[in-house]
Amino acid sequence: MAKISKYAPAADPARKQAVIYARVSSKEQEKEGFSIPAQLKLLKEYAAAQGFKVVQEYVDVETAKATGRTAFGEMVDYLKAHPSIRALLVEKTDRLYRNLKDWVTVDELEVEIHFPKEGVVLSRESRSSEKFMHGIKVLMAKNYIDNLSEEARKGMQEKAEQGIWPTKCPLGYRNITGPDGKKIIATDPLAAPVIAKLFGWYASGQYTVREATVKVRELGLVHRKSGTKVPVSTVNAILRNRLYCGQFEWNGKQYQGSHEAIVSVELWERVQAVMDGRMAKKYRRMTRDFAFSGLITCHTCGCAVVGEIKKERYIYYHCTGYADKCQGKPATCRRKYVREEVLEKQFTELLGRLHFDEEVLEWVRDALHASHADQRREHEEAIKGHQAEYKRLDDRIRAMYVDKLDGIVEAAFYDKMSNQWREEQSRCQREIDRLQTANQSYMDEGVQILELASNAQTLFESQEPRQKRRLLNFLLSNCSWEDGEVVATFRQPFDLLAETNAIAASQKPTAAAYSAKTEIWLPDLGSNQGPTD
Repeated sequence: MAKISKYAPAADPARKQAVIYARVSSKEQEKEGFSIPAQLKLLKEYAAAQGFKVVQEYVDVETAKATGRTAFGEMVDYLKAHPSIRALLVEKTDRLYRNLKDWVTVDELEVEIHFPKEGVVLSRESRSSEKFMHGIKVLMAKNYIDNLSEEARKGMQEKAEQGIWPTKCPLGYRNITGPDGKKIIATDPLAAPVIAKLFGWYASGQYTVREATVKVRELGLVHRKSGTKVPVSTVNAILRNRLYCGQFEWNGKQYQGSHEAIVSVELWERVQAVMDGRMAKKYRRMTRDFAFSGLITCHTCGCAVVGEIKKERYIYYHCTGYADKCQGKPATCRRKYVREEVLEKQFTELLGRLHFDEEVLEWVRDALHASHADQRREHEEAIKGHQAEYKRLDDRIRAMYVDKLDGIVEAAFYDKMSNQWREEQSRCQREIDRLQTANQSYMDEGVQILELASNAQTLFESQEPRQKRRLLNFLLSNCSWEDGEVVATFRQPFDLLAETNAIAASQKPTAAAYSAKTEIWLPDLGSNQGPTD
């Protein structure tokens, strides 16, 4: 991720062809100054200065929160089909991606990405510390867009309070548009009768969830889009879902739905009693929360590794041996036990790879603040634009009110236009509020991610089992127990942080003014920025 001078000409003739990508998140944003033409102008000027020939341009006017953007997907396909084109030009990080899946997709292309507005070039040869910084920016952008979706969450909450299921409906229902234009749910004439029978069967107590799954499959219950047969987990979720009895839970609160119930409340509650009774019997011996249950799989057979208490005080973990390949024959891995203290020690050592000292943390903070300057200015410009529009509408309303008093316009016309303009003012104010909220929390969340990583080992040692599991789930993936060792992968971008720390630890300070960690973390510092006493 090398710093770029003011569009100094590129020296590598092998990277002369490039594609351009530009994006705004909405039609409104396109109209309000974050224009596609401005992005394309910047990128084309940069391409000319760097000696790139632009072979394709891709433009999206849609959110980067979700995967599946049209032009983004076309660009990925094009780069895969043309391995000789290894350069991608995009204004800045959050124009390219604000979700982790797209970050991974682009990373696998192994292209050199130029961010002219951030003064950054990111390639496969970039230092792991530079990639880590980039990954932090992606996480920050994701958190930022999550903040911007607050209005959508408010709208969903409002629907719930009106008794309308706010999101995609489960099997047995369909999402439709009601007579008043609102999105509502209605029963699916094919699936609803089968689900009604499912509740009746299970309430009788004569069938397990697995047996009930076989019966609904025989009646043709399948997933709507894929057409695949429903698995046991889906049937279990159906039996637990209160929506089928005409009620639903949203954000921890129960609501009476306006939709048609498939089963009665009494039948739904009878099913819950049967399920709870079976669960209580199954887990009656479990008297505590085990920190690592459900987190680790067995490397030998792929089954879950679970905890249990031995001699009423020692906690051991072992493989369940529930996989299909273990059925009907002894699984040797099931007879291997490991003490919880052993697992805890190994996880603690793993998290220690993320720690870096306060000096490095301060450097990274400064770099993030510098990279956020453009984003902050963009927010401020957008807020000023909305404020100006709000004032313009206010002036219109006042002027028309005077015209109404003077008899120039009729009262009915005044009421119609003033109501319309006030609605537009409300939209402006909502935009101002959410931009200000997102702007305030954007940097704070980025720094918190860094501090969490650096202090993960200390936090892990002091937390309760449930919190330990949450922390490990956030930082690690693919945890398995293999030949007496915990094997795990750090999630992005924490994998890059661990790699960077390993490189820094392996190098010795040079004879020059910089320490090894300075060269690893901030390779482009000027000569006047050596360490201080």
